[in-house]
Amino acid sequence: MNRRAFLPTLALATALSFSLSGCLAGENAADTQPAADGGSEAVTQGGTLNIDFATYNPLSLIIKEQGWLEEELADQGITVNWVQSAGSNKANEALRAGAIDVGSTAGSAALLARSNGSPIKAIDIYSQPEWAALVTLPESGITSVEDLRGKSVAATRGTDPYFFLLQALESAGVAQSEVTIENLQHADGRAALASGAVDAWSGLDPIMAAAEQDGAQLFFRDIDFNTYGFLNATEDFLAGKPDVAQTVVNAYEKAREWAKENPEETAAILAEVAGIDAAVATAVIIDRTNLDVDPAPGDAQRSVLEKIGPVFVETGDVQSQVQIDEALDTLLDASLVEKADPASIGAGS
Repeated sequence: MNRRAFLPTLALATALSFSLSGCLAGENAADTQPAADGGSEAVTQGGTLNIDFATYNPLSLIIKEQGWLEEELADQGITVNWVQSAGSNKANEALRAGAIDVGSTAGSAALLARSNGSPIKAIDIYSQPEWAALVTLPESGITSVEDLRGKSVAATRGTDPYFFLLQALESAGVAQSEVTIENLQHADGRAALASGAVDAWSGLDPIMAAAEQDGAQLFFRDIDFNTYGFLNATEDFLAGKPDVAQTVVNAYEKAREWAKENPEETAAILAEVAGIDAAVATAVIIDRTNLDVDPAPGDAQRSVLEKIGPVFVETGDVQSQVQIDEALDTLLDASLVEKADPASIGAGS
């Protein structure tokens, strides 16, 4: 095409581009309004916040039970839709599918998802737990990781207990090929152990604590093999509704303060939602969950994830270390925690 013929085509394309941009801007503008104080930040109006709750994330249970998000977002006409996550893998699936805007996972699961292209960022650290361990029954004869050679172990692929198992095997010099790993969701893993369908289970609290109360034994524990609890959000949500994302983080920090001041009540909420005894819930909250942790995603989490990243590559869960490194550079986002105002939650009630 000569230059004379090309110019009208270029002009038409440019006009179409501006026209489409105007349409998109108009659609976005319908969902937001200028801040009431005249500031530059837009205020989201209408729509739905899709957010998860999980028994492995006690802060989510508090926020849901207290109704803080519903109260805070009512004036903006935003509906809060709570979706239960049965495990980090399920939360990651929902985040990737756009079924939820905010979801709870272990740090290892968040890194795995980001490494494989899921557009998420970790916006808050909700806990530093010892929530995974290797579990068996007293009659199994299994007392060490080395005893797992030739045995079957239930674990939920893509979750912290799964990666806990892989690290445990590696530390004991047991090859994965020497163990049969049954990919079962956490509750199903416990049931399989109880029925004798598997020899061991890489468990997750509070299900694991309940199994322990029923006589199961934790035969291998290592808190350093547990990664942090990550609160993740999709990049689309963070870009399109930053004010709502800030409200979520504000609520999380309010819940952290509440949980630290009310550990027994926090355990009672967990017991009710998880359907476990109060004593079991209390053990999970008080003995195996550190909520008094720096909530800003940063160096502490990166240090842990740098250790587990190569394991993903060795197992084939991630194709290359380059993907791991890129994910580590883009996953952690402390900006909302740095601006968090927990006192703003409930201030208008």
